[in-house]
Amino acid sequence: MFSNISLYDVSVWVLPLIIAITFHEAAHAFAARQLGDNTAYDLGRVSFNPFKHIDPFGTVLLPGILLLSHAPFLFGYARPVPVNFRNLRNPRLGMVWVALAGPATNIGLALLAALAFHALPLAPAETAKWLADNLKNALIINVLLAVFNMLPIPPLDGGRVAVGLLPNVLAYPLSRLEPWGMLILIGVLIVLPLAGSQFGLNLDVISSLVRTSTGYVIRLLLVLTGNM
Repeated sequence: MFSNISLYDVSVWVLPLIIAITFHEAAHAFAARQLGDNTAYDLGRVSFNPFKHIDPFGTVLLPGILLLSHAPFLFGYARPVPVNFRNLRNPRLGMVWVALAGPATNIGLALLAALAFHALPLAPAETAKWLADNLKNALIINVLLAVFNMLPIPPLDGGRVAVGLLPNVLAYPLSRLEPWGMLILIGVLIVLPLAGSQFGLNLDVISSLVRTSTGYVIRLLLVLTGNM
């Protein structure tokens, strides 16, 4: 499965992935501090040092294996940023802004990557392809990370946004799913599609939705930056 993977492949995927996840988590920590909670700051998480945020398996190894093996889904995780929402000046609305900070930062990084394509003619010929592949992968990874994290399933960012915005009658039961959120994701992303394939059914609904949405956002960013 990995016989055609080279060091070049690793070099153009791992760096954009680490940057995307580091900035995502640092943005959560920074937003929490700005809105009144110093929990992450006191633990040194308001930082662009990747070692403060990455989980060796969940951040690098697992998504790297899935990407390089052309798996039909991408899954990974970083060390979660601890936030005490009760410390926020407006706990419910603050939770929404803290949650949105990560995906918004990824969209910003994707926009910068798309703009940087215009600077490639200035790069030395021997490094232009490597830079182009890094920028392309940065665009894909950041948009994918933003879209995936906006799924309305706690503890993903979209789940916390939904809990913050929905009326209590809907927000409370949704918030109670948070301890089971990762199991739910594994079920809908991995177990359900595998089970469906045994019966000739395509149950890969969530992955298809994420891929389609990611494609639309990437095309929009390319149009906005004059690359299409």
